[in-house]
Amino acid sequence: MRLTRQSNYAIRALVYCAVNQPGLSRVADIAKAYAISELFLFKLIKPLVENGLLETVRGRHGGIRLGKPAAEITLLQTIMLTEESFALAECFEDGGADCPLIGECDLNSALREALGAFFSVLDGYTIADLASKKRNLRERLGLLLLEPELAVTH
Repeated sequence: MRLTRQSNYAIRALVYCAVNQPGLSRVADIAKAYAISELFLFKLIKPLVENGLLETVRGRHGGIRLGKPAAEITLLQTIMLTEESFALAECFEDGGADCPLIGECDLNSALREALGAFFSVLDGYTIADLASKKRNLRERLGLLLLEPELAVTH
C-alpha cells in the first residue's frame, strides 16, 4: 500500500504548523519549505480546515494554524481525510470483482486484518509525535532558529 501525495503533504503541513506554534503559518511558506505548489497545498488544506484539524485566520497578517492540539490529531484522522480508497485488492471495491470466491476467500479476510493493523498503528501516532524534535524541524523548514516562546519583546 502506498499513501498518496495528498496524505504525505497534508501530514507535512500539519507538522509545519505544529513546529511553528504559536505563530501563524503562511501557505506560501509551507509550499516553499516542501517545494510544492501553493495551489496543490490549498487543495490539501481545504478538507483539513473543514474537519477542524486546521483553522484559518484572515487578514493581512493571517495564515493557518492547528485547529486543535497536535497531540489530538492522529495520522489516521489525517489520512482518512486525504485518501480516496483503502482497497488493497479489487475484491475490496464495491461491486468490483468477478471472482467466484468472494465471500469465501481467506485472502480478503487476511487483507482486512492487515488494513486494520495499519489503521491501528496510524491511530497511535499524532502530529505532536512527529513534531517532537521542534528545534531541528524548525531549522530544516527554514523557520527562525529562535523558538517563539523565547523571543524577547520590546
